[in-house]
Amino acid sequence: MNSLPYRHTKIVFTIGPATNSVKMLSDLFASGVDVCRFNMAHADHDWTRDAIANIREASLAVGRKVALMMDVKGPEIRTGPLDVPFELERDDEFDFYLHRGKEPVTKGIRGVRVNYPDLANDVTEGDTILVDSGLIRLRVNEVSDKKIRCVVRIGGSLGSRRHINLPGVHVNLPALTIKDRKDIEIGIENGIDFFALSFVRSPDDLDMLRRFIEENGSTAKIIAKIEDQSAISNLEDIVKASDGLMVARGDLGIEIPYETLPLVQRRAVRTCQRLGKPVIVATHMLESMIHNPLPTRAEVTDIANAVFEQADCVMLSGETTVGKYPVECVNVMNRIINSVEAQADRKSNDSFPLKSPKALMLKSAMILSDELPGCAILVFTKSGYLARTLSTLRPRKSPVFAFTDVPEVFQELLIYWGVEPFLIQFDEDPEETIQDALSRLKSRGWVESRAHVVVVSNVFAGSKIIDTIQYRSAP
Repeated sequence: MNSLPYRHTKIVFTIGPATNSVKMLSDLFASGVDVCRFNMAHADHDWTRDAIANIREASLAVGRKVALMMDVKGPEIRTGPLDVPFELERDDEFDFYLHRGKEPVTKGIRGVRVNYPDLANDVTEGDTILVDSGLIRLRVNEVSDKKIRCVVRIGGSLGSRRHINLPGVHVNLPALTIKDRKDIEIGIENGIDFFALSFVRSPDDLDMLRRFIEENGSTAKIIAKIEDQSAISNLEDIVKASDGLMVARGDLGIEIPYETLPLVQRRAVRTCQRLGKPVIVATHMLESMIHNPLPTRAEVTDIANAVFEQADCVMLSGETTVGKYPVECVNVMNRIINSVEAQADRKSNDSFPLKSPKALMLKSAMILSDELPGCAILVFTKSGYLARTLSTLRPRKSPVFAFTDVPEVFQELLIYWGVEPFLIQFDEDPEETIQDALSRLKSRGWVESRAHVVVVSNVFAGSKIIDTIQYRSAP
């Protein structure tokens, strides 16, 4: 096998002002990132087009492709603009105004507008309202059609357009806003591979997004972000309706008791593994490295735990959008992942049901490869099924080299644990395709001469083509 450690866990990074240059993107691609995420809460359309052009140029320069993921903002509630921030003290009364126009002051009580005029229909007396990532906590005391009066339980400095969370409250906002639809159209025009939907509450939200994507002629896959209690309650159905899951621990850790967050993360990862869907662990993985060149020891352990859980991907957000050390963050992730994967006592995934003879054949290929020292698995696929299934089964030792002649399948497989995809032209003779693949692997240092290789392919048997498992040695 290649002398460099083979990294099974994939790395997602978020592009931003700190990384939107061909030089920086080239450095990130050379460091081994797999997926580039666009956070449309902070990006306009012209910036997005320019960034995609930079990505394509950097990919050509480095000779490495990455998948593109657009994270659409989804339904969110924010406070309105303020000329200057002001301090809220414990036991202060405070109003959220539900209509546009001049903000009144009632008996000296301060207030701010919200961008969701129907909020009064969703909250009731006694509910909790969290502002600015939960740093400010208020209790609802009175609800009317014009305002919501609260009392401050935990104070702080309130600035403009702060995000509002409503833990335990079902909010009747649409799953796709007008902005989301326009953002998605730009993404489709520019070849986005994955759309991640924020604040998914039920499978219906994903169905709405899928219909919109298909109506606009795209085959992009859908990643569901779980960020509130509704998503946790509907987790199984959400995973089934999606093409993958993102555990968005920022808002999720605000919406639920923070001590339960590790349990929810583990449940989400295991649910995805049982249902055969990729899962991304996101948010605050290397938060301190936005400003510092080295991670905290807690961050190292956090990433290691995601690797031990065998999540498909770990993700960088602010670390690569506005941070001082984006390439260093990727290198830190590489070091942690390689260290843990080299030492971990990995187990294959026995929770995934094998419902077809082909799936059972793939498990047999995995068992054979894991028993051979330094062995790799080669699969040839047009739909991606073979590679996705092998990834879900989690081979204990063997990398999965997936060869396809379909560009969309190649891009999709970049997100899957343990899969290294290759885009090649398939020959009419399956044997010629296998030899081409082996030559490519050897020339790039992925396999050594006479290394063990298990090949899952089809061969001619008279007039029929049949699926096979083959044992070979690399040339």
